[in-house]
Amino acid sequence: MKNIAVIGAGTMGNGIAHTFAQNGFTVKLIDKSEATLDKGMATIAGNLDRMVSKGTISEDDKMKIISNIITYTEIKDGVVGADLVVEAATENVELKLNIFKQLNDACSHNTILATNTSSISITQIGAVVTHPERVIGMHFMNPVPIMKLVEIIRGYNTSDEVTKTIMDLSEKLGKTPVEVNDYPGFVANRILMPMINESIETLYNGVAGVYEIDTVMKLGMAHPMGPLQLADFIGLDVCLAILNVMYEGFKNPKYAPCPLLVNMVRAGKLGVKSGEGFYDYSESKKAEKVAKQFI
Repeated sequence: MKNIAVIGAGTMGNGIAHTFAQNGFTVKLIDKSEATLDKGMATIAGNLDRMVSKGTISEDDKMKIISNIITYTEIKDGVVGADLVVEAATENVELKLNIFKQLNDACSHNTILATNTSSISITQIGAVVTHPERVIGMHFMNPVPIMKLVEIIRGYNTSDEVTKTIMDLSEKLGKTPVEVNDYPGFVANRILMPMINESIETLYNGVAGVYEIDTVMKLGMAHPMGPLQLADFIGLDVCLAILNVMYEGFKNPKYAPCPLLVNMVRAGKLGVKSGEGFYDYSESKKAEKVAKQFI
């Protein structure tokens, strides 16, 4: 297995492409938007520059890694000859099902089809392709080049052979794969999202402020980042989408998203990606922080 196609050049997609390319794989990075592809490649180059400056890799290594990645705007062109396709599009059921229908038509029946979904049913996705035994979840963590965990999710029809292949492949990437079964939220988000949602409820109910809630969890529970700040980095829209999947899947009110989260997403306050969430990430705020260093 040497030829990898990655669909989606956003935060997760470019990180997945970077990781495979850095480990010697030929990667075809696919996105319908040229601008998103350019931005994704710029992100990869920037991350590699930091590795060069730290002495982790050489300048020659950087150029080799970048040369391992080829960009495409059409799925049918990008997946030709792929041994594995990793879909890393937005966390939207209909979008993912549409992509996998296209993959069913464009790929060989021997091609393994993986999704980076963090909550959507692998069994449901596999149902739209022939040979659903080749469909599997490969949930990387952000930032992909750094985080060691890959949550490997077996759908109802996923074969033992495909599971072993993806577990072994993850280890070749320097990751630690953990096999889990196909239930809403899997393991990572089934535990994480209720905690984030409860943190938002705590803020919503006026128990404490944003800084206070995050400080309690960082200093009291040894979390490297507070849950509200983490939600900002994940994207509040993504948190909402995952909670909705879990709420619909379990029909349990404990997974119902907090009204404050719903309203923030409706207002476009999505966290880091929009410049504001529970914290302010705007350019003016950054400039203010820089100015304070000289006062």
